[in-house]
Amino acid sequence: MICTLGDLLLDVIVRAPHQLAAGADTPVETRLASGGQAANVASWVAVLGGSARLVGKRADDEAGRLARSMLEGRGVELRGPVVEGRTGVVVALVGLDGERTMATDRGVSPELRPDELEPEFFAGCSWLHLSGYGLLAEPIAEAALEGARLARSEGARVSVDLSSWSTIREHGPERFRSRLEQLAPAIVFANEPEWEMVGGAYALAETAVLKRGSRGVEVRTAEGTSEHASLGGEVVDTTGAGDALAAGFLVGGIELGLEASARCVSRLGAVP
Repeated sequence: MICTLGDLLLDVIVRAPHQLAAGADTPVETRLASGGQAANVASWVAVLGGSARLVGKRADDEAGRLARSMLEGRGVELRGPVVEGRTGVVVALVGLDGERTMATDRGVSPELRPDELEPEFFAGCSWLHLSGYGLLAEPIAEAALEGARLARSEGARVSVDLSSWSTIREHGPERFRSRLEQLAPAIVFANEPEWEMVGGAYALAETAVLKRGSRGVEVRTAEGTSEHASLGGEVVDTTGAGDALAAGFLVGGIELGLEASARCVSRLGAVP
């Protein structure tokens, strides 16, 4: 069982054939999907044949019910408190080159508290995967630490995706690195800007997976560094490629991670 802790959101994905026309209509392609990095990783784990569980906080509203339905439809278990309020929504604008711009409302997700976690949420977990977004806000950052403690009591190992260089910069790189040191993850996933922002996160983990876009992936361990080329194919939407890579890596290693990432970018949206 691979568990994730973090956001369950509703994604609204918009792909425009050309630049949006100000003050006028622009025909686009749209898709609704469950979203949030933790939810995306859990979805890919399930699609790749693993057992997946998401631990997160969501609101009892229409967006929350829809996101939960889509997540459970992929075979992901869902644990965590359901409260009054607003489930977060992300609007992702995807360009012709596959790059995306996201407008993010996380709703109640960052309000997850340590005292809302129960040991049974992590029963049977072999991995707990944490989103870096969950380390960049309170009280969910403290909940992430408590979740890691509970998961380790079940024999699980911890992995972390650094998630967002810009948010790390706003939060404070040294403060973020201190949180990573407290977590002591076995695996860190990062792209190059995140890597540079934290200042060499590989020193904090047994394994570091450095995502370099079209130039592939580096896997760094104490034994050395191995380089792995990206798999070819058309790039439709880069949203969620790193989440697919992390899920594949946890389920079956770097080759499965690369296959999942290539599959992800060939279609619109972050999840299958």
